[in-house]
Amino acid sequence: MDDTDRELISLLRKDARTSIATLASKLKVSRGTISNRLRKLEDEQVIVGYGVRLRPDAEPDQIRAWMCVLVDGNQTRAVIASLLGEPGVEALHDTNGRWDLLAEIRAQTMTELSQVLERIRLIKGIANTETSIQLASYR
Repeated sequence: MDDTDRELISLLRKDARTSIATLASKLKVSRGTISNRLRKLEDEQVIVGYGVRLRPDAEPDQIRAWMCVLVDGNQTRAVIASLLGEPGVEALHDTNGRWDLLAEIRAQTMTELSQVLERIRLIKGIANTETSIQLASYR
């Protein structure tokens, strides 16, 4: 990836629906160049999809939480595989510091959240967890 690819990705992060003509104009390259670069980034799986971002308050009934996970020993790969198979886990991040992983969790009810947390805590290789529930978002 070069600077043009990075700028292209930056523009798409702000608005994935930006037209090829607009992207070309902003980057001062041809539309063909933009099309070719997008195809290359998609083929190399640098770009794996395009999505919709909602305002934090657009889903008021949804409960969001973040679970910090401490992995026991060298079982990180097995724990990651198990967490990625858990339907309540929206996203999973590798971190440094006190915790090994950060799981973004979504649920419709507190009962559902409790069930997700219970299933996660039973995963072999998890030594400890700490969960925080989102109360508000500001950006």
